[in-house]
Amino acid sequence: MCGIAGLLNLDGAPVAPPVLQNMTDAIAHRGPDGEGHWIDGPIGLGHRRLAIIDLSPLGHQPMMSQDGRYVLSYNGEIYNFRELRTELETKGYGFRSTSDSEVLLTALQVWGPKALDRFNGMFAFALWDRQEKTLMLARDRYGIKPLYIGRDGARLGFASEQKAILAVPNFPRSLNSEALYEYFTFQNLFTDQTLVKNVTLMPAGHYCLIDMQGPPADPKFIPYWDYNFREPDQKADRQEYIEELDRLFTQAVNRQLVGDVELGSYLSGGMDSGSITAVAAQSFPDLKTFTCGFDLSSASGIELAFDERVQAEAMSAKFKTEHYEMVLKAGDMERCLPRLAHHLEEPRVGQSYPNFYAAQLASKFVKVVMSGAGGDELFGGYPWRYYRAVVNDDFEDYIDKYYGFWQRLTNQDNRAKMFAPIASQVTDVDPKAIFRSVFRTTDVPLERPEDYINQSLYFEAKTFLHGLFVVEDKLSMAHSLETRVPFMDNDLVDFAMQCPVGLKLNNLAEVTRMDENEPGDKNAKYFQKTSDGKQILRDMMSRLIPDDITKSAKQGFSSPDASWFKGDSIDFVRERLLDPKSKIYDVLDYTATTDLVQEHLTGTQNRRLLIWSLLNVNTWMEDVL
Repeated sequence: MCGIAGLLNLDGAPVAPPVLQNMTDAIAHRGPDGEGHWIDGPIGLGHRRLAIIDLSPLGHQPMMSQDGRYVLSYNGEIYNFRELRTELETKGYGFRSTSDSEVLLTALQVWGPKALDRFNGMFAFALWDRQEKTLMLARDRYGIKPLYIGRDGARLGFASEQKAILAVPNFPRSLNSEALYEYFTFQNLFTDQTLVKNVTLMPAGHYCLIDMQGPPADPKFIPYWDYNFREPDQKADRQEYIEELDRLFTQAVNRQLVGDVELGSYLSGGMDSGSITAVAAQSFPDLKTFTCGFDLSSASGIELAFDERVQAEAMSAKFKTEHYEMVLKAGDMERCLPRLAHHLEEPRVGQSYPNFYAAQLASKFVKVVMSGAGGDELFGGYPWRYYRAVVNDDFEDYIDKYYGFWQRLTNQDNRAKMFAPIASQVTDVDPKAIFRSVFRTTDVPLERPEDYINQSLYFEAKTFLHGLFVVEDKLSMAHSLETRVPFMDNDLVDFAMQCPVGLKLNNLAEVTRMDENEPGDKNAKYFQKTSDGKQILRDMMSRLIPDDITKSAKQGFSSPDASWFKGDSIDFVRERLLDPKSKIYDVLDYTATTDLVQEHLTGTQNRRLLIWSLLNVNTWMEDVL
C-alpha cells in the first residue's frame, strides 16, 4: 500500500527531478516508510512506500524488471500473489524479493494487459516499457485504489491523489463547474470528472496505453472487467448457496490476513464488520478491533440508535479481540474539517468525518485494517431503496422512479436557483442522462422484478460503493493506514453477482403485490430501514454472530449531524454558510443556498447532507483554489 505519482511529457521534454520530488512530497502521508524516483527523459515515476509485505529494501519502488525493460510504480495488494508467483516460477521466472510488487511486475511482463484478469486484489499502477516507449496505467476491478490523470498541454500527470498532480508547477487550478453541478445532484460523481478542470479519475476496471512513438493524444480508457448481476439460469438449493457463501467468505477473509505488520479490523456493531472480525479472529489471535461511537446527548429520533458501542463491545468480548474505541462529539467535525477536506480532495457519499477519526484511531495501533464495505452493495443491504422501483412498465419507468430517489442533495428547481450565477457554465449538464448512462441494459433481461433489483445492485456498486472506496482510501491513507475489503474478493463477488435476489431480500414477493391505490402509509411499510436485506448473509453468519446482530435492522455508519447542525454546531454552520463572503458563494447563489440551509436550522426540513456537502466544498475551495 503506497502512493504513486508520475509525469509524462508528451513533447519529449525531459522531466525535471525537482518536479517529480514535489509530486511525491505532496503524498508523503501515503508512504512514510520510504520514497523512490526514476526518470528516463520524458517519463518520471515516483513512489511513496507504506511497507506491508517484504519490509526489506528489495520491495523498494519504482521497481525495474530483471531484464531492465519495464519500470513499475504500484499501489495496492495482490492477495493471490503467491499462487501467481508459483505459476511464473514454473515458467522459468525468478524473483529477488518476497513482495507482491515483483509478482505483479513479472505478471505484466509475461501476460501484458491480460494479467489484469488474474489479479485478485486492489491496485493502481503505472508501468513504463522502455523498449516500446509505452506507458500503461491501470486500476483494479472495483475502484478500491484511485488513480487520477491530469493533462495540461503536453504535460500528463498521474497519481494516487490529485494534490500530487497539482504540485506540478503552474498546473491550472480551476473549478470544474459541471462536476460541481453533478455533485450537488447526487452527492457523488458518476462520471470520471473531478472538481478540478483537466483532472479525471480513471474508471474502475479500466486501463490505458499511451504510446510516445505516436502523436500526442488524451488517454483512452479500455475496460477489462465489469459487474454482471443477474439471476442464475439454474438455481441451486438454498442450503447449497449458504454453504458456498460460508466457504468463499472465510476464504476471502483469510486471504486478506497476509502481511508482515500488525493488522486489525473495524468493528462497528453491525453484521458486515462483525462477520469479518468473527472469521479473522479464528486465524489471528488477539486481533485488534476499532469502533467509533457518538455522543447522543443532543440527538433525537432515529439518531438515538447511531451509537453501536454496546454491540461492538459484546462482539469484541465474544471473539476475544483487543478492542479500542473513541466517542465523537459535535465539535470534532469542526476541528477536523480543514484536514479532512485537504485529504479527501473531492467530497463523495455521506458524512465521512467519522471515517477520518476511525482511521486515526486504528493507525495508532496497526498499519492494516479490515473494513466491511461492499457487503450491502453485493447482497442487497438497502431494500428500502430497491423497493421504490421494483414494479415498472419498462426500463424508462424504472429510471424515472430510481432517479427521483438518487437526487440526494437538491432537486432540479433548487439546483437551478443555486447555480444561477454560473448557469451558462452548466447548461450542458443533464443529471438524468448521467444517471441513465451508468446502467448496462443491452445484454440484460428486464422481465421480472428481480431483473430491476439486479439493475439497482449494478448501479449502486458502480456509483455508491465506488464513492465509498474513494473516501475510504483517502481518509485511511491520510493516517498512513491500509484498508482492506474482504467482501471484494474476486471469487466472493462472482458468487454474489449470480446469487438469486430471492435469497438476498425477504419481502420481495409482498412488495411486488403492492396496490398503489391501497390506503395508508406505504412509505412506512416498505420504504424504511428494515431487516429485509442480506438474508443469505444473515443466515450464513448466524453460526458465529449473535442473533441480535444478524436479525437487526440495517443501519449505516452515520453521526447525529441532523441534530448537531441545528444545535451544538449551529454557530459553526452559520459562520461558514451564512457569510456572503464564504468561498462557496463565488459560484453559488447566496439567497437560494442559504434559504435551504435555514430550512434545516429552523427544523423545517432535514438538510444534513446538503449542509455537510456545502461545508466540505467550501473548505476544499479555500484549500485548493
